[in-house]
Amino acid sequence: MAIEVNGKSIETDDNGNLVNYQDWDRDVALVLAASEEIELTQEHWDVLEYLREEFTNNNGNQPMERQINKDMGKRWGKTVSSKDLYRLFPMAPSKQGNRIAGLPFVLRKGGY
Repeated sequence: MAIEVNGKSIETDDNGNLVNYQDWDRDVALVLAASEEIELTQEHWDVLEYLREEFTNNNGNQPMERQINKDMGKRWGKTVSSKDLYRLFPMAPSKQGNRIAGLPFVLRKGGY
């Protein structure tokens, strides 16, 4: 499969995740989010940037939802619940968020 972004074809796997995470940029994220009927807000971008930083700076780490909650709480300076993150990414922050962030498919379950 592939998506078209600014006249460029970008390969995705059967789950809709990018084959090469380095093909990602904000325009790619907008296309991926639109395909899932998500309009990206600053909170979405914060989570997407966090997920990419974790992956690129921590040896391919793709945090589970509990860790995302804790780390986003630190960034936002408030308590963040799973409900807050599912409002942003209804199909699971650790799966749908990773997909829109251009990261590989996560085989494990999302939770804790």
